[in-house]
Amino acid sequence: MSLMISISGVRGIVGQTLTPEVALEFARAYGCTLDGGRVVLARDSRPSGPMFEAAAAAGLMAAGCDITRLGLAMTPTVGRAIRDGGYAGGIVITASHNPGEWNGVKFLDELGVAPDPAKLGRINELRAAGRSASPARCGSDTYDSEAGARHVAAVLACREVDVSALRGLRVVLDSVNGAGGPSTPALLHAFGCDLVHLNAEPSGRFAHPPEPLRENLGDLCAAVRAHGAAIGFAQDPDADRLAIVDENGQYIGEECTLALATLFVLGRRPGPVAANLSTSRLVDDLAARFGVTVIRTPVGESHVARAMLANRCVIGGEGNGGVIDPRVCYVRDSLSAMSLVLQLLATTGRTVSELVAGLPRYTMIKQKYAVPRERIDAAVEAVTQAFADQRPNVADGVRIDVPDGWVQVRASNTEPIVRIIAEGTTEAHAAALVARVRDAANL
Repeated sequence: MSLMISISGVRGIVGQTLTPEVALEFARAYGCTLDGGRVVLARDSRPSGPMFEAAAAAGLMAAGCDITRLGLAMTPTVGRAIRDGGYAGGIVITASHNPGEWNGVKFLDELGVAPDPAKLGRINELRAAGRSASPARCGSDTYDSEAGARHVAAVLACREVDVSALRGLRVVLDSVNGAGGPSTPALLHAFGCDLVHLNAEPSGRFAHPPEPLRENLGDLCAAVRAHGAAIGFAQDPDADRLAIVDENGQYIGEECTLALATLFVLGRRPGPVAANLSTSRLVDDLAARFGVTVIRTPVGESHVARAMLANRCVIGGEGNGGVIDPRVCYVRDSLSAMSLVLQLLATTGRTVSELVAGLPRYTMIKQKYAVPRERIDAAVEAVTQAFADQRPNVADGVRIDVPDGWVQVRASNTEPIVRIIAEGTTEAHAAALVARVRDAANL
């Protein structure tokens, strides 16, 4: 398996495709794109994190960068820290939702946004050339222990409604032994919630597969039922994604996280919304309800964030449970998502299941296949040709829209796989779209 290099940064298997030497080289190359400057450095809770953090620090200092380390921190905390401190950029040592044997190097620019493809290409070029700064200018190394608290305070400062109705509301939180464990309770306690915290210790030894999908959250669903909780929240290891379980212990799907957050925001501050091409039509239906537009982008929070900046969007995100509140940071942020959903509960007085029942009904099917990259490109081209009369969107793989649904085929940014995502008004319709695409792509 090769090293994964994409808009989401660099990811690989620890000790195989990703080594300290590789992390140092990429960090040094990134530092060189900044001509030195002040850079934030942090990591999630994976056991290999300190090793890669040390390597990245060496690379940044060799490029003449002055480092501020946050230690263990959520990815959105780093985005907020860059914004607060006027830094030139940041690096997070994380593989996000990937399994424990993975780690990675995620870059953020001066806006706290993942670099665009051109800048990432420049990082790759400099890494290949082995360029470093003059030894006469070695960067400094300091530590900031308050970034997490400032992130929580920033989210709380954006509250727009009276949340006193939530006092005593029981919430179950699963932090999957990741970076969200230390800071998230302060947010929920500030809302007056009665917190039951699962997998709180940030050991990096994940209690279950770390991607917040239905099949991985059985313990959270059971805990919501056992404790009579009003809602369950599940973070991924770097706490940029959020999945939700309703008061009945039913997983409501990652797509509903962005939909519920969008429903609250548009009800208060109508404005443009940004979402990637793999995200449910729920956001389009909600936008139509409030008379606003949706800007669609390729997958990757950098694409969504830059669309939000360009169009002054009031909210944006991705259907994987990633919500971006531009008032806090331009990174997917599970804390912002929790805040917006809790405020929706407070203002409506409805349960989570009642809110979900009020959303348009769609069924989404997601499949993935491990195939060589060249075969993925061939599959995308075959689908594009097979559906040429449907005006295929080729901004990210290929997406075909039909009256009652849509289907997309694309290469993953984070894993060596091809993804097929289909959504329809019924499960049968979505399944038929998948079958047609698989036949066309010969998968």
